[in-house]
Amino acid sequence: MTAHSGRHFLQIPGPTNVPDRVLQAIAQPTIDHRGPDFAELALELLQRVKPAFGTSGPVVIYPSSGTGAWEAALVNTLSPGDRVLSFETGHFATLWRDMAERLGLVIDFVPGDWRRGVDPRVVAERLAADKAHSIAAVMVVHNETSTGVTSRVPEIRAAIDEADHPALLLVDTISSLASIDYRHEEWGVDVTVSCSQKGLMLPPGLGFNAVSEKALAATASARLPKSYWDWAPILEANERGYYPYTPPTNRFYGLREALLLLEEEGLPNVFARHNRHAEATRAAVRGWGLEVLCADEREYSSSLTAVLMGEEHDADKVRRIILERFDMSLGAGLGKLAGRVFRIGHLGDFNDLTLAGTLSGVQMGLELAGVPVDPAGLQAALEVLRAG
Repeated sequence: MTAHSGRHFLQIPGPTNVPDRVLQAIAQPTIDHRGPDFAELALELLQRVKPAFGTSGPVVIYPSSGTGAWEAALVNTLSPGDRVLSFETGHFATLWRDMAERLGLVIDFVPGDWRRGVDPRVVAERLAADKAHSIAAVMVVHNETSTGVTSRVPEIRAAIDEADHPALLLVDTISSLASIDYRHEEWGVDVTVSCSQKGLMLPPGLGFNAVSEKALAATASARLPKSYWDWAPILEANERGYYPYTPPTNRFYGLREALLLLEEEGLPNVFARHNRHAEATRAAVRGWGLEVLCADEREYSSSLTAVLMGEEHDADKVRRIILERFDMSLGAGLGKLAGRVFRIGHLGDFNDLTLAGTLSGVQMGLELAGVPVDPAGLQAALEVLRAG
């Protein structure tokens, strides 16, 4: 194994780099999760986390991955045999669809090319045709981590309203929360799914469900089996600052510190920073003569950029060279994009110089892999960063 000096560049689209302040917070001594100090911490967190989701309603926090939060969104609101409208926007949208099928839901799956987000017109057409209102929910991945495509949730909400359809709107924000502007309440989302290890700048281990009043009402008739994921006992215990099981105390310390960091920067500034870094990255990709996978500029992701390679080049070879020579990890192509794309994560605890270093490493790696690129690509990115 090659020895490297300096820090490793972790530029995958999550888990992201964890700030020192968050790491130090996590390292605090564990306290009694049934004592008053924990209750004070939990009550503070359950309020402090709400602005990140854009909600004044409850946010359920699980000791889980984002996959667990996916399941919680489904089992708390739906029943066996319910129809769900789902869209093939990428690898993770497909995995969420697979989970729903295994849980006994009937999926109306709209195929896609993995280069575009959910088409609001298709949402309107499918729901307008559902005269019996048999579709119980619409499942949308806001930012598809495998492709760097961001679906337009406000337009999807408008399409549901246009059809005057009662379907719940379930949205995955796993790689967009605290990185891309998102408004659970204003956009009429019923369950927002997220996790800790991306824009929230924490290690993996926390899953989230932000829940609307409509979603809470749906639990009364939801008959999918649930126990650990059941919102009701968690929300009841949360009223006093506690949990019905052992909570992840030290992750909570880290979450509080991460939320403080976001508050200090201000969420509008956080979103603007991510937008600018994404713009600089796309400028580099185009300058190199390569192609951004996302085909619709309205759907460009501010969390990551997926770079499409020509058939004559292997994206995994490029990633391997960059890791071996420059100690930098880039995201792999997933599913049917394996070997065809590499993904540059530019989210979380990230600044201009980190991005400049990242793109320098990518450019050198492309050249070493024999990919013909114009070195002016890096300069194009630096010009975006210099403009501020």
